Amino acid sequence: MTIQQLSIFIENRPGTLIRVLNVLKQAHIQIIASTLADTAEYGIYRLICSNPQLALQALKATDLPVMLSDVFAIELDDEPGRAADAVAAFTAAGINIAYMYSFLYHGKGILILRTDQPDLTRQVIERSGMKFLSENELP
Repeated sequence: MTIQQLSIFIENRPGTLIRVLNVLKQAHIQIIASTLADTAEYGIYRLICSNPQLALQALKATDLPVMLSDVFAIELDDEPGRAADAVAAFTAAGINIAYMYSFLYHGKGILILRTDQPDLTRQVIERSGMKFLSENELP
């Protein structure tokens, strides 16, 4: 009911992002979705990819600080307000969303999120009739 996401910690300076991307390119890893959040000194590059275990190994082999975590991937109809409806269900249950990003895939909105209460999040998704995506449903 969750998928694996990579979080790579990179210095906020020219050349560090391309280093990560080149490692993934050499390992033949397809990036499905990604987001980059930065501060003055470093960034966190989060991504969903075609083979998270292989990507983890390749990045660790180059001494890049990386971790693998479980996140929820929810499929939504590509209509205005669907993300608001999903977030409203989590908010009503008292769930805090630590971070979230989204993308379109085969005509559906995909919401990637991490919360402070994964078990309750899972229950809300099931009760609300939202659809989980698994890693085998992505390229």
